Amino acid sequence: MRHRLSPPASGNSWLVAPLAILLAAGIFAVDTMDPFSGAVAVLYVVVILLAGAAFRRRGIVLCSFACIALTTLSFWFVHGEEASGGALSRCVMSIAAIAITALLVLKNQSTSTDLSEKAQLLDLTHDAIFVRSMGGLIAYWNRGAEAIYGWSAEYAAGKSTHQLLQTVFPARLDEINRELLSSDRWEGELVHTKRDGSAVFVSSRWSLKKDADGKPLAVLETNTDISQRRRAEAEVLEAQAELAHVTRLTTLGELTASIAHEVNQPLAGIVMNGEACLRWIDRDKPDLDEVRSAVKRSIADAQRASDIVHRIRALSRKGEVQMALIDVNEIVNESLALVQRELVANRITLKLDLANRLLPALGDRVQLQQVLINLLINAIQAVASGNSDLREIRVVTSIDETSQANVRVQDSGPGIDPDSARQLFKAFFTTKADGIGMGLSICRSIVESHGGRVWIVPNPGGGAIFQFSLPRVEKDAGS
Repeated sequence: MRHRLSPPASGNSWLVAPLAILLAAGIFAVDTMDPFSGAVAVLYVVVILLAGAAFRRRGIVLCSFACIALTTLSFWFVHGEEASGGALSRCVMSIAAIAITALLVLKNQSTSTDLSEKAQLLDLTHDAIFVRSMGGLIAYWNRGAEAIYGWSAEYAAGKSTHQLLQTVFPARLDEINRELLSSDRWEGELVHTKRDGSAVFVSSRWSLKKDADGKPLAVLETNTDISQRRRAEAEVLEAQAELAHVTRLTTLGELTASIAHEVNQPLAGIVMNGEACLRWIDRDKPDLDEVRSAVKRSIADAQRASDIVHRIRALSRKGEVQMALIDVNEIVNESLALVQRELVANRITLKLDLANRLLPALGDRVQLQQVLINLLINAIQAVASGNSDLREIRVVTSIDETSQANVRVQDSGPGIDPDSARQLFKAFFTTKADGIGMGLSICRSIVESHGGRVWIVPNPGGGAIFQFSLPRVEKDAGS
């Protein structure tokens, strides 16, 4: 297989054409001057073959007629009207050989032209297209590959694809090859290294070519440069992270009273236990058991205050997403601790119905807490704005039939009308007078980036139900 198919006419036609003319003249001379040399005119087929390499269709046809004319003319010079049957049959055979050779050369040239045009079409695309043997050696390399990677077709020919491009695969190469051999195709994203040493991300499609017996012959690989798209996606993710960070800070501002209350409780407990500890020590006979108990309570309160501060710092910090194995029930409990004061202040009853088993999922703890806190605050505000005597929020965790970890937040507020429900997760849409419409939109982005989804569940009984699900993983998936 050539590295790049070329037009049928040879670039050395200036040399081949005179050679064909000289050869034709030589054959004519021998055929005319030596009538006993046999069917010398058959050698004109060599002239036709040379013409096929030097000329296009019209030139080949003219050359064929010229050879037939020379054969006929030589026959006339030698035999005239007294030609024997044997001489005439040799002449006819020579003319037939010339005509058949011309037809075959024309057909071959037409096929070559068709292949050349198809190969030129492959050069029109901006994608990198190359053919490699089953051993990985490059046999064809189009202009798109030259443009993307920087190596010419001549240099790439015969090189190992994976070594030349330093391919980084999304999975083991033997696994990819097994899929290719079983389905005749493979698709995925690869990282290649260009001639200048820079990396390029490509969307790669492999197609397997087989012979008539089903034996693999070669692989056609088409690569589309998606580096710009990947950079754009990274910029979008960075912008979403910035927006999520701002939203968390806004949420913490709204929870200032609750946070202060949550921190003050363990601090007050530490003070009370400290004072009690001093009283037990100041007795004539210090009660060390009571002192020890008071110190333990102080340590527990200090740990509780430390945990609250740790959660607040985690929510306020700006950093990269840290995927880890988490328990969804833990995320619920940690989030509820930060909104407990809001529930008490608004006289809202919390009903908690957690699954009686671990709900392991792979996710970023801080982002998932942000989702749940946002849903809880929305539920609290909905209940607080309603006139119903029933003031409660119900939080339920479960596993559905597809083994997804589900979290449901249900409130007894006024509910959401169907028109608003359809737009609730769109950016900048809000039903609140002072809202900016980004909270639920960010929640959706976070949940979807974790491979889950968030939606509103119809609730004929009144109030609103928000639910999100996360792919559940085995407990040892993070190891």
